[in-house]
Amino acid sequence: MLIDTDVLIEYLKDNKRATELIDSLGSFSISSVTYMELIQGLRNQEELRKWKTFLKERHIQHILIDQEITAKAIFWMEEFFLSHHLRMADSLIAATANVYGLDLLTGNINDYRFLPGLNLKPFRVHN
Repeated sequence: MLIDTDVLIEYLKDNKRATELIDSLGSFSISSVTYMELIQGLRNQEELRKWKTFLKERHIQHILIDQEITAKAIFWMEEFFLSHHLRMADSLIAATANVYGLDLLTGNINDYRFLPGLNLKPFRVHN
């Protein structure tokens, strides 16, 4: 399973639903886009150290963007930017899940629901 940035943000904010869900998963994967988006939200080196420790201790697979992911993301951008306002980061995250055959756990279903062949798993912050 690939975890979208929004779910990990909720986890880092100690959201109970996100914490229970992620802790129940054991290991999971993230896109390098998610890794960089989370770094942008950190406030200091201590938070960065904690984030890196979390990834290492949980054996989180950090998937780098490669040629196949880039090609899929570009294709989806060409197809869906004008009609659905698909953003570059979302296109890369979705392409990562699609290319690796992973479900994408996200609270932002509407950002992805129109992408063919993408398996979405919804996350709700609240009941």
